[in-house]
Amino acid sequence: MFTSIELLLLSISVLLLLAILVSKASGRVGVPALAAFLGLGMLAGSDGIGGIYFDNPWLTQLVGTIALSYILFAGGLETRWRVVRPVFAPALVLSTLGVALTTLLVGAFAILAMKFSLLEGFLLGAIVSSTDAAAVFSILRSRDTRLRGHLEPLLETESGSNDPMAVFLTIGLVRLMSDPALSAFSLLPFFLIQFGVGGLAGVLLGKAGIWLVNALKLREDGLYPVLTTTLVVFIYGIAASVGGNGFLAVYLAGIVMGNGVFVHRRSLIRYHDGLAWLMQIAMFLVLGLQVFPSRLPNVALGGLLIALFLILFARPVSVFVTLHPFAFHLREKLLISWVGLRGAAPIVLATFPLLAGLEQSSTLFHIVFFVVLLSVLVQGSSIPLVARLLKVCDPEPAPEPGNLSEMLLDKYQGDLVEMKVMPDSPACNRRILEIGLPDSALLVLIQRGEDLFLPRGDIILLAGDRVLVASDKEGIALVRTLFER
Repeated sequence: MFTSIELLLLSISVLLLLAILVSKASGRVGVPALAAFLGLGMLAGSDGIGGIYFDNPWLTQLVGTIALSYILFAGGLETRWRVVRPVFAPALVLSTLGVALTTLLVGAFAILAMKFSLLEGFLLGAIVSSTDAAAVFSILRSRDTRLRGHLEPLLETESGSNDPMAVFLTIGLVRLMSDPALSAFSLLPFFLIQFGVGGLAGVLLGKAGIWLVNALKLREDGLYPVLTTTLVVFIYGIAASVGGNGFLAVYLAGIVMGNGVFVHRRSLIRYHDGLAWLMQIAMFLVLGLQVFPSRLPNVALGGLLIALFLILFARPVSVFVTLHPFAFHLREKLLISWVGLRGAAPIVLATFPLLAGLEQSSTLFHIVFFVVLLSVLVQGSSIPLVARLLKVCDPEPAPEPGNLSEMLLDKYQGDLVEMKVMPDSPACNRRILEIGLPDSALLVLIQRGEDLFLPRGDIILLAGDRVLVASDKEGIALVRTLFER
């Protein structure tokens, strides 16, 4: 246990710093960062060299729920609807019927081969039924491997949308096991409410989020990340409080906002990407702390059997069955089957039986942890090789990283400032080339009503135009005298 606040803060900072360093090293050797974070958490735990005793399923679930909400929201923000639209139908089927079919297959195997009870077997299947593509795409980017056609958007959409189905099945089965008086038919209204209310709340609150960010007109730019950070937990809380699926709500709200227009959109998307990484590190470290490595050998055989069945049979069968009506080639289906990477969501879901006090809950948790670790190490590290062997890689190289606009502004100590052309300003009703812009200033973009266009010298500025200006502080001050009263 920690003896002081200072030691606690020092330990947290050291763990986060080590996680970042381990993440960089893991990308070079082809091991997903997820496995590195989990391993670091295990080493820091009571059975590891860190000696930190941590056995708190409630706190683990709380951290996991909050972290998954921010990760899903960030994924939604970066999802372009025009890219997702062609694969929306197969992704939806794969993330619902595919998850249900995986649950049935893994559950049946656990019942027949490992002597679990009926509900225990299907609960194990539900917990490991969802995929996690965050580590997959980090591996693809680190190896400069890009997938051909619609494979990447399909896998991204599936991984972002299949957690709600797994959550529903897990909670439903825990309810049935906790209250024998309930019947399986009682889950039908629960399913309709979860997805109906969660989906509606996500769309409506996403639109409300766009309106709120644009309408508040905060004087301090630093408050906008605070606002959107608050919106995520608010959306999850509202949806879950009225019976909806909070994870589905935050993911859909992220998609709605990411495809809308709001102030500081680009910087807010980058902020939430960084926040998602922080949440991912924190979640995996906590999950690693919650597991006791000394108990893993007792479930190693069962975990190995479940993992092999899931990887080699359950996932491929669910992919081939659910994608049969869609035009995917054999090689593409094989890759989709192999990219059934299990991540943090199954481990978080494994805390539900722990909190419910169910029999075999500790065994289930450690089996799930073993399955996730094996899936990440085996599948995650081999995805680039499998993609090349199946010849589904995009021959064009990935775009070079970097942001020229930010690099330029940083180098010349410049700013990007939005200004409004006032009716009685010197620039109103005059062409851009006539208003006498300082040499250090550049007009980047003009918004007129709902239209956006690039500035040209012959464009006449009108009252109410909103103009994005790049310049140093002296140039910004001079431009303000031209655009404002």
